[in-house]
Amino acid sequence: MDKVVIDTNVIMSALKSSRGASYRLISMIGDERFVSCVSVPLILEYEDIIHRHFPHMKKQDINDFLDYLCAVSRPVSISFLWRPFLKDPGDDLLLELGISANAKYIITYNKRDFLGSNKFNIKIINPKEYLEILGDIP
Repeated sequence: MDKVVIDTNVIMSALKSSRGASYRLISMIGDERFVSCVSVPLILEYEDIIHRHFPHMKKQDINDFLDYLCAVSRPVSISFLWRPFLKDPGDDLLLELGISANAKYIITYNKRDFLGSNKFNIKIINPKEYLEILGDIP
């Protein structure tokens, strides 16, 4: 089973539209074909992004969504910081989580922001590419 880290831009895309690869991927979290890895900082980032970009969402709906992600994802403690490695500290947060989790993939729409991360043996792909790997093409 692949361990993956999912970028906030994928979460945002899934919440904007129920059509497309992001929504399909997020809907599959917890179905045992892969495990999503999370850390406390990543869940806090998800929460912040959702509150800022989706002010119409009810607080309870946001909490329920985050609680579900936490329940079906693998919690990972980050014990070693690689910062600064990438241009964006938010991306460093994902890379550190990927390294600590021994993740195979970081799933993002900003692949070019992770240049150089291949030295950690983590593949940077978008949601559609990962669905193709799973054989679940939308």
